[in-house]
Amino acid sequence: MLTSIEIQNGDRTIRIGGGARAFVIAEIGKNFIQTKDERSTEEYLANAIALVRAAKDAGADAVKFQTHAVEDEQVDITVVSPHFVGADRYRWIRRNEAATPLETFWQPLKRACDELGILFFSTPMSRGAAERLSPVDPQLWKIGSGDLLDFVLLDYVRQSGKPILVSSGMSTLEEVDRAMAFLNEKTDQVVLLHCVSQYPCPTEDLNLNTIGFYRERYGSLVGFSDHSIGTESAIAAVALGAVVIEKHFSFDRALWGSDHKVSLTPQELAELVQGVARVHTDSAYRAAVLQGEVVKCGMGDHAKRMDDGEAIFRPLFRKTLVAAGDLPAGTILGPENVYAMRPQAHLDGFPSDAYPEVLGKVLQADIRKYTPLRPDHLV
Repeated sequence: MLTSIEIQNGDRTIRIGGGARAFVIAEIGKNFIQTKDERSTEEYLANAIALVRAAKDAGADAVKFQTHAVEDEQVDITVVSPHFVGADRYRWIRRNEAATPLETFWQPLKRACDELGILFFSTPMSRGAAERLSPVDPQLWKIGSGDLLDFVLLDYVRQSGKPILVSSGMSTLEEVDRAMAFLNEKTDQVVLLHCVSQYPCPTEDLNLNTIGFYRERYGSLVGFSDHSIGTESAIAAVALGAVVIEKHFSFDRALWGSDHKVSLTPQELAELVQGVARVHTDSAYRAAVLQGEVVKCGMGDHAKRMDDGEAIFRPLFRKTLVAAGDLPAGTILGPENVYAMRPQAHLDGFPSDAYPEVLGKVLQADIRKYTPLRPDHLV
């Protein structure tokens, strides 16, 4: 049973679990984009650093971003996610990739985080995004709920030797089982985050009982990636044993973009950090939190469930295995030949968690790049 993870960040050792105060992540994500019209990379970087500084001032332990590489993430098919109707997914991802070059965004952003003394990391949205981010040398990885079954990406990060945080929203228990087993084949440095993929998530759908259920089922460290408004649910999750808290972070919930509307403001983040610390040091306060309305209304079942409000995202965010280039008949499929790409609803082929079974198979005929891989292609 995993009891703690240690992360070296410069000359500072960060502990997750092992009796330490819960690890608080300010999820900046793509919230450095704040206007519908495109701006310069310099402005995006300035916005990102300002958010990092505010997160540090509020007491967060880490800041997390999101990294994209459209080449192996999203096929050029027009789909719009229900949680953000401001842009179709392909163009939104292309905009994010173009806005964040390695040399003029990610590297100076990482340096700024190091100088401010706050841990930097990111969620790669594909294997290509993880490869793009690797020169920055993040000290841990985060896998988003939509990529729980992207075994192409999971195979890359599980071999890195770095800790992995993995969210479990929009997923069934069987899918969480499969992902955890796949990761644990190569690493035990995994923190499983309970998550409900609703934006925002109402209190009655929090299902906080899943935190204890996960801890018992997997013997892992468990955290909470929270999409509710405010701080109460995250503080309650810590009282129930969550060792990691992740909350979206913005200067203003009214800004343009996908995640501002479910974000904490700097003052709210400071209140969250204070509440988390108080749960750790004040047993009477912890007891009061456990008797509070959020726990009474949001406990749900001692199980993992997937609500209807989450299921609507699956066809858009789950992935299919596709050819990574024009491949001739006779090709023995290796990792370099296979991408896992969204949206599964429009790509009829092997799901992305079939990756281990597809590797080593031989193509029967020539196929073009981005062709979904199907059983009739392989021998």
